[in-house]
Parts: sequence; structure tokens; C-alpha cells
Amino acid sequence: MDTKIESIKELIREEFFGESTGHDWYHIERVYKNALKIQEKEGGNRDIIAYAALLHDIADHKFVENHEAETERRIKEILGGASVSSDIIAEVLHIAQNISYKGANVENKIRSLEGMIVQDADRLDAIGAIGVARAFAYGGSKKRAIYLPEEKPTLHEDFESYKNDEGHTINHFYEKLLLLKDRMNTQTGKEIAQQRHDFMQGFLVQFYAEWEAK
Repeated sequence: MDTKIESIKELIREEFFGESTGHDWYHIERVYKNALKIQEKEGGNRDIIAYAALLHDIADHKFVENHEAETERRIKEILGGASVSSDIIAEVLHIAQNISYKGANVENKIRSLEGMIVQDADRLDAIGAIGVARAFAYGGSKKRAIYLPEEKPTLHEDFESYKNDEGHTINHFYEKLLLLKDRMNTQTGKEIAQQRHDFMQGFLVQFYAEWEAK
């Protein structure tokens, strides 16, 4: 057992347990588990992947102002306090600051294999049955409508417009969730994503049928 990783797990669990927007400890734990599952097939530095998966939401832009600076401060504080090397801290920081989806037409800046693996793991938790549940949990927390047929989705050209969009939750499927299958980085991520993508498509077929009382 890696005592550094176990101590960070406990710290993150205490900080995020009970969070209700879908970005709770169990989300982080699922990302961690999926990242290590992908790493077994794809390779990469397991320590970097583990630390980045556990810390990827430490100061998420959806909840924290000046999130890049706060992400840097927290990661250096946590990993530095655990005597993790400066090289690994730099890698983890780059992943945490660039992992988030920032709009349909915004460039993905993740380049390392480790970053691609953690990003795939995070994106896998945004799709499928859990992804559907998380989307509506987050939308409800922001007082967003479930569905407004007259409001069409937007394929955002920049991060600011994506971040500030307050559209209904069904639009989010077309603005992000249904796009993720084809934006997985690794072959393993792509294989896992396909079934989850199919589930979401089936969910939407059923949703529209019920909406129209068919």
C-alpha cells in the first residue's frame, strides 16, 4: 500500500464527501479507479496518474474563482507536504489545470499519456448512466430547467461562453456529453465509452417519447 496515496485519498474524501452536484468523493474515486484500469492497458507513470486523478477537481472552475491559481496552490500544498518530487508535482498540476472540457470547439491542451488517461477517466464518468445522473444533479444545483424545447444547443467556440452558458440540461448532452465518445484519447477509453454513449442515446430516445406522451 502506498501510504502517500492513501493519505491523500483520506484528505480528499473528507473534503468532498457529501457534495451534491456530482463532483463528490465518489466521483473522484471512480475517476481514480478508471484511470488505474486504463493505465494497466495503456501504460504511463502510475504515480502521476493516481495523484492527478485524486486531485483533478481540487479547485474546479465551476466552483472556484481564479481556479488555476488555487489549483496550483492546493496541489503544491498537498503533494509538497507529502514529499512528492517537484517533477511529479509539475506533471500533476498541468493535468489538473487542463483536464476540463472547455467547449465543443476549444482545443484540448492535454499532451502527456498520463494526462490523456486521467482525462479519459474523468470523461467516462460524465457519460453513461452515472453521467446522466450527474448532469441532472448539476443542472438542478444551478436551477437550470430539465428541458426547454425552444432553446437549441450551442457548440461553443471559447471557454468563457461555455462556462457562462446557463442552458437547460438536455442541451448539455449535445454540447458535451454526446461528443465525448469521439474525444477519448486512448483505445481503452474509446472502448469503454462506446457502451456508455449508446446508453445515453437510448435515454434520449425514451426521454423525447415520454415528453411527447408517445
